[in-house]
Amino acid sequence: MQKIISSLVAIILVGLFFTTANAQFTLADSIRGTYGASRDWWDVTHYDLSVNIDIANKSISGENIIDFKVLKTGNELQFDLLDPMIIDSVFIQVDERNDITNITKKEKIKRENIARRGNGYFISFTTPLSTLRPYQLLIFFHGKPKEAVNPPWDGGFIWRKDGKGNPWVSVACQGLGASVWYPCKDHQADEVDSAAIHVTIPENLVCVSNGQLAGRKIYDTTLTTYSWAVKNPINNYNIVPYIGKYVNFSETYPGENGPLKMDYWVLEGNEEKAKIQFKDADRMMKAFEHWFGPYPFYADGYKLVEAPHLGMEHQSAIAYGNKFKQGYSGRDLSHSGWGLKFDFIIVHESGHEWFANNITSKDIADMWIHESFTNYSETLFTDYYYGKEAGNAYVIGTRQNIVNDEPIIGTYSVNKEGSGDMYYKGGNMIHIIRQVMNDDEKFRMMLREMNKTFYHSTVTTKQIEDFIIKKSGYNFQPLFDQYLRTKDVPILEISKSADGKKYECRFTNCNSDFTIPLRIKGTEKWITPTTKWCKVKLDKNQTLEIDENFYITTQVVETKKKLNN
Repeated sequence: MQKIISSLVAIILVGLFFTTANAQFTLADSIRGTYGASRDWWDVTHYDLSVNIDIANKSISGENIIDFKVLKTGNELQFDLLDPMIIDSVFIQVDERNDITNITKKEKIKRENIARRGNGYFISFTTPLSTLRPYQLLIFFHGKPKEAVNPPWDGGFIWRKDGKGNPWVSVACQGLGASVWYPCKDHQADEVDSAAIHVTIPENLVCVSNGQLAGRKIYDTTLTTYSWAVKNPINNYNIVPYIGKYVNFSETYPGENGPLKMDYWVLEGNEEKAKIQFKDADRMMKAFEHWFGPYPFYADGYKLVEAPHLGMEHQSAIAYGNKFKQGYSGRDLSHSGWGLKFDFIIVHESGHEWFANNITSKDIADMWIHESFTNYSETLFTDYYYGKEAGNAYVIGTRQNIVNDEPIIGTYSVNKEGSGDMYYKGGNMIHIIRQVMNDDEKFRMMLREMNKTFYHSTVTTKQIEDFIIKKSGYNFQPLFDQYLRTKDVPILEISKSADGKKYECRFTNCNSDFTIPLRIKGTEKWITPTTKWCKVKLDKNQTLEIDENFYITTQVVETKKKLNN
């Protein structure tokens, strides 16, 4: 990977383009995606976000109080807010309390001490902040946030109406970033430890958000403020309001860590449909606590919230827009038939509570950690309820959706994810790991320990690779390098002697060090090809046919052609 230009390059370089393998990036991309000198010295501990929603004018206003601590010396602090949102004022407050006094000092940041570069705002300090005191950044803002055209794939605010003409409003901003609507430290590497969300809306509507409902206050019978409290670490893009004519019903799930309240928020009139369809939430929780360990956010509860878009993994408040249908809006993405046995959005988006929300990639380039494991959670759900062969058929069927256009890992430090193959190809890569381990209980315990080891953490690809290699007892590095860092699927070339009794094989269309054990179809016999021709010893009447659970391509090569290579 090429080195990305630092976000602290001189301001005269704004607008400069630089190129990686397949894309051009600007300095603004680097400012957005780099966790560098303006971000790495301070740690966000709490957001207290207050927002007034003006639905008629599609505008918002409010403030975000950002609690943070200083980790090391830093002279410049970056927070983010995208156009066309506007910063009104910025204050910094220091807690100077000691055993005798109880004093806080609030100071307005002068305009000349705030520089705008890209979508980043940089506050310069003449005197570095102290590591001994907690600080608060108070940011007041307003504007008409970017509107999402095709949510959730296109990020921004969503202004809709339900079937009865009532306002139905929300946000979807993964990738684009939460700074599309509120000021924050917009980088996945730093998750806020807790948050409070206060949303003021017309009195006849309801606001649902992350965590637990902390209060509801009515002003002069026209406006209501809903307050929600998040006790667990949460990523910026997961913090969202859902605004509409909502009604609620709930149940208690007997989970591994005790009783878990599961809340369901749907539009008025959809209660009965939801009570039938949302039974998959209970099924999901049972299967995923089995495979992955306890639900990671007991303190914040679990919610499914009907949303004006298809779905998103908003932590403890999963966006649901699958229209109470089986599969993916009535379609089977696995082409196997098994994908119509469950509600895809409930299963997939809830799977992200373990992979994306509990274990979060530091850089969006490593988003495969979210999507590959969550894609495979669909297979494990199918396996849990319908058996291993059904699960195998599901994951094998998803290969029809793989395009092999570019590597799964994206470009670091520019907020650039990799190929959409992180879903289906990534899921099939994990399926290979499961096959090679050849011990489902060991595989299950590895996934559970992964969620325990990286509980409420941000991670890198290397951390996940090293963990799997250590816990599996097998060096999967060649597999990771091939399936994550290239777009090519290995081809196993097979050469058979004229009498059909002897076989040789090798891997091509792959890295020079690629190797992986393969199981002969219908047997428990294994071979471990490399990129060099090797002889294969088979039992009498066996043929060299590879188990289809391994996502590779096979190609029979004539002996004469093989000898010429």
